[in-house]
Amino acid sequence: MEITEKAPAKLNLFLDTPFNHPDGLQEWNMVMTSVDLADYVKIESIEGRPSIKVKTNTGFLPNDDRNLAFQAAKLLQDQYRIRARVRIEIRKHIPVAAGMGGGSSDAAAVLRGLNQLWNLGLSLEELARMGLGIDSDVPFCVYGQTAHVVGKGEKVIPLKKLPPMWMVIAKPKMSVSTPYILNKLKHDQLKHFRIDDMLRAIDNSDYQGICDNLGNVLEQVTGSEYPEILKIKSRMIRYGADAAQMSGTGPTVFGICSKSTRAKHLVNSLNGFCHEVYLVRTL
Repeated sequence: MEITEKAPAKLNLFLDTPFNHPDGLQEWNMVMTSVDLADYVKIESIEGRPSIKVKTNTGFLPNDDRNLAFQAAKLLQDQYRIRARVRIEIRKHIPVAAGMGGGSSDAAAVLRGLNQLWNLGLSLEELARMGLGIDSDVPFCVYGQTAHVVGKGEKVIPLKKLPPMWMVIAKPKMSVSTPYILNKLKHDQLKHFRIDDMLRAIDNSDYQGICDNLGNVLEQVTGSEYPEILKIKSRMIRYGADAAQMSGTGPTVFGICSKSTRAKHLVNSLNGFCHEVYLVRTL
């Protein structure tokens, strides 16, 4: 038996982290959305002695238990004592270490796919709760729709569909280590943002309100380490984006446009200056 799951990239429209929990994990207050830049994850299950093999079309990712998709399969295999050989083939399109949740989305795809292949009957809420043990972005990626995410990442509150918009994603050549950035955080020195206005704008399908209320506290930290990120953001605004922001811990920056013509102009303006540029829509 086999199944192929789409694993969309995520972008942070809003990201704040007010404090650390005693166990060292962050408290999050985020609005995330999925876009139509996606990996494709083929999952095959064959009866037999339990094993997991992961294959990717890139040499940048480990294929062993360091891979989040591997961890997702192992989690379900152990939890439900499934005797099966699992083969996972990931066709990567989402840039690696880019702040777009590619690894987490791959893991979420494996959770959803094996839930179907093994007839486990788990709800998205149950899969999300399990996925938190893999990475804080996995619960959101299980749902794969615009949502308000709070707590350690386990509380996912679906929101209304976003109004029509185009997004231009620019990923510079460098990669950013999430643990490195999070270890540098000093919560009392961050300029924190209010999420209420963003939630209200989404609820009212207010495009301009969404643009006006983008916020990512990690941009202050990553941008000071990698100034090129802030240069890309500035260029996006200069070339016609209605708003621009870093996603996650970076280094990816996205710009928002209301019209496809302006978005295509932005893509052309960034090509040559930035390593990878994508034109996408929200899901």
